[in-house]
Amino acid sequence: MSKILQTNKLCKKVTSGKGTVQKILKNVDFSVDQGEFVSVMGPSGSGKSTLLYNISGMDRMTSGSVEFNGKELSGMTEQDLSKLRLHEMGFIFQHIYLLKNLNIFDNIILSARLAKRENHSTIRERALRLLKQTGIEELVDHDITQASGGQLQRVGICRSLINNPQVIFGDEPTGALNSRATQEIMELIGDINQSGTTVMIATHDVKVAARSERVLYMLDGEMIGQKRIGKYDKKKKNERQREEQLTCWLEENGL
Repeated sequence: MSKILQTNKLCKKVTSGKGTVQKILKNVDFSVDQGEFVSVMGPSGSGKSTLLYNISGMDRMTSGSVEFNGKELSGMTEQDLSKLRLHEMGFIFQHIYLLKNLNIFDNIILSARLAKRENHSTIRERALRLLKQTGIEELVDHDITQASGGQLQRVGICRSLINNPQVIFGDEPTGALNSRATQEIMELIGDINQSGTTVMIATHDVKVAARSERVLYMLDGEMIGQKRIGKYDKKKKNERQREEQLTCWLEENGL
């Protein structure tokens, strides 16, 4: 299976106002296969979010390399990185950042209009299909203030998929949701992965990570271990077994 993402000795350093240099990422090496579902776990401050921002080109690495879909990010201009994110990546955040002056439908299609690759009717048809698939078609003309947190997260998923991205990145995508909404959103993300889209999320939640195919664990900016669980099959309804398998691995390794 071909690799869609690979890092080599990825480092990120920041300098405080007092001139102190802090290493956020330390020689991180890993790869992700096309169509894989990977979770990154670790305590707060371990570098999970920074890793996602660096491998997606949202932040600049200090040293090392990131190759995404055959493209080396370190040598790309900001404009080229923006185009790459727009056309080949989708993003789901813990708190969904939507434009208040646009309704839900227009928030979803905005990036597709900016991409200028398809006509409006094609974009509209895909957006309506995504709204139906995520179970929020009744919100098509609603303002964002008329939707619940779980519904807005579904809006964020629709928006992340509107340009048919190669990879979906999620930074604690269920962190602000209750347990029921978390389960529903993870079912949707799982379906996205099953359709062939690569998914990589940062999470501290064992139940969320147990839905992924492979779990990477970070501590103090370093990738210190990984656990392969295998593809999730919702027909088996073995969520608890997968959670116990991941929990045992974490406990055995003192994580």
